[in-house]
Amino acid sequence: MENDNAAAKVPPSYWAVTAIGLLWNLFGGYLYMLSKLDPEAAMQGAPPAMRDYVLTMPLWAHIGWSVGIWGSLLGSVLMLVRSRHAVTAFMASLVGALASFAAQGMAGVLPIGLSAMIGAVIAFLWWFCRNEAAKGTLR
Repeated sequence: MENDNAAAKVPPSYWAVTAIGLLWNLFGGYLYMLSKLDPEAAMQGAPPAMRDYVLTMPLWAHIGWSVGIWGSLLGSVLMLVRSRHAVTAFMASLVGALASFAAQGMAGVLPIGLSAMIGAVIAFLWWFCRNEAAKGTLR
């Protein structure tokens, strides 16, 4: 009975942000997997410099990219189950994404608008989860 009352207290806006965040991060995971399983399809239409970068990126940049993608997807799943560990997952994702963006910037292939949007979404989800954890929505 207590779980039913707790679930009833979660505002619909929480579930809306969770659903949108999960869809966003599932798409990011799909693109990551596509880049690994079918690089030609993933890089179709990308500038040659970006294609070269993806094929030759340093290990630390690849680790940052991986942590950024999978940390954010994990954070969304943790939001779905209302775990306070979503805060940590999104912080790790943000650090990973920033490392990936730094590597892209050093290689001269950083798509500034897209990178800013991705960073803003991760930062928003981290901030949102911090606030929800403080309210007790995340346990």
